Amino acid sequence: MKTSASRMVLAAALAAASVFAAMTPASAWTRNSVVTTPRGTYTGSGSGQCTYGSGCQRNSAWTGPNGGTVNHQGYAYGTGNGSINYGGSTTGPNGGTVSRSGTLTRY
Repeated sequence: MKTSASRMVLAAALAAASVFAAMTPASAWTRNSVVTTPRGTYTGSGSGQCTYGSGCQRNSAWTGPNGGTVNHQGYAYGTGNGSINYGGSTTGPNGGTVSRSGTLTRY
């Protein structure tokens, strides 16, 4: 049988853990990759972060065998009404950029 003192300690520990979890970012990540194909070797790197209440963002870059690099930046966040707004842009090795954005809604 638990004493009231041990229950108070357990409750305080749970409260402290929930406050700490709310203060830290939900997750951050980085990745590096190398892919070899018949056309050559491609190297890539990416990073991103998701924060509770602010959504997620992601950046990546891939360099091909001829030295050209493709960069991508993207984001997604919830609107609070069940929809998700997203967007991003990709810039190719010659400077051309393609952007996209939209909203996903669950019916």
